[in-house]
Amino acid sequence: MTSMSSIRLRFAVPLCCALLGGLAGRIDAAPAPKTAAGDHLLQEIDRLAGEVEQSVITDRRHFHQHPELSNREVETGKYVAEHLKALGLEVQTGVAHTGVVGVLRGGKPGPVVALRADMDALPVIEEVDVPFASKVRTTYDGKDVGVMHACGHDAHTAILLGVAAVLSKVKTELPGTVKFIFQPAEEGAPAGEEGGAHLMVKEGVLSSDPQPGAIFGLHVTPIFEVGQIGWRSGGMLAGADGIRIIVHGRQTHAAFPWKGIDPIVVASQIVLGIQTIASRQIDITEAPALLTIGKIDGGVRENIIPDDVRMLGTFRYLDPEMRKDIHERVKRTAESIAQSAGATAEATLEERVALTFNDPALTAKMLPSLKRTAGDANVMEAKPVLGGEDFSYYQQKIPGTFIWLGIRTPGADPDLFGPNHSPRFRIDESALKLGVRALSRLAVDWLQMPTAAGSR
Repeated sequence: MTSMSSIRLRFAVPLCCALLGGLAGRIDAAPAPKTAAGDHLLQEIDRLAGEVEQSVITDRRHFHQHPELSNREVETGKYVAEHLKALGLEVQTGVAHTGVVGVLRGGKPGPVVALRADMDALPVIEEVDVPFASKVRTTYDGKDVGVMHACGHDAHTAILLGVAAVLSKVKTELPGTVKFIFQPAEEGAPAGEEGGAHLMVKEGVLSSDPQPGAIFGLHVTPIFEVGQIGWRSGGMLAGADGIRIIVHGRQTHAAFPWKGIDPIVVASQIVLGIQTIASRQIDITEAPALLTIGKIDGGVRENIIPDDVRMLGTFRYLDPEMRKDIHERVKRTAESIAQSAGATAEATLEERVALTFNDPALTAKMLPSLKRTAGDANVMEAKPVLGGEDFSYYQQKIPGTFIWLGIRTPGADPDLFGPNHSPRFRIDESALKLGVRALSRLAVDWLQMPTAAGSR
């Protein structure tokens, strides 16, 4: 993983431009090359996307009905590998535990581009009434839970399989190589395990032959309607750090609180104190930041003041410089409040996922491709989102662009489409075809660009 200092240098100027005054919307987009051969190839991609649409929907329903949690995507990986082998791709399995990598070498010499999809589901009990709803249950963190593709990774995997099917049929016309990355554990590896994009990169998915010069990915969202694509230059999804605070007090009977030190009261004050960091101590006009304590654990009886309280939370940011400053403020706030009550506090913040940062030059070059695919009116600059995405770890190594794919039925009541991670999350499957076209065209347009020839 790239050091934070190098990330800071790379992100500092473009991020400010992306977040202030909507400057990203005025990027000078470089037109993709237009040749008779290139136009024919793109037209053929569109035709083939229509041909594979039903199989993409079938695959999506299969994945939805058979979801698997992070680092447990054994059957999903087998399904993906079998389909890629049937298409004639070179296939590697067992990458980052259950990940699959497929390589499609075109009939013409050229650079290498990577496309990525994530495969894991979430510990969520599905509440969507569809024939292929998940009935799967498993044990997660010691609890019996349902398993559901509540974030759309089933759609991502099916779309990328569709792209592989389309591009394999025009293999002889491809001016270069396409590397398909099917990644496990985007939602985070189980405790004590490594996983996700970070481990894929660590195991050489970007450095082993063939080495890609750029990478593209997408994420489905009900924020946009079917037929729409969202894009953003610079910081698109937040970096996320885990917060862990342990407050040490002194146990006593609830009838004699003065004989001890109440860590629950101290923890409550720390929660309130932390909230003033984003609301009162930093300039949030520079970039959004968010601090949340999501879990407090302390005590065993109503009449015993405990020794300790443990708190878990999350910190979301879009500016690496602000990240460092807020880390220091969280520690200072927790320690100082605890000290004022005679208690002590240990505060640690650890990276969960890095900032998803769309390379400005690459994004500008590919914007015309998106507009030709979906139409100018349907390609919209998106606001930054404080959710995290580990696609960011690929972007730390090579230029990458990540886009949103709309899945909400046009004109439908937005309340019918739950947000990502909701048990009511649903997808209008007519959106999947555009996903296939968009990723296919991004790959082919990039391979045909003169600047791509110098890439790995």
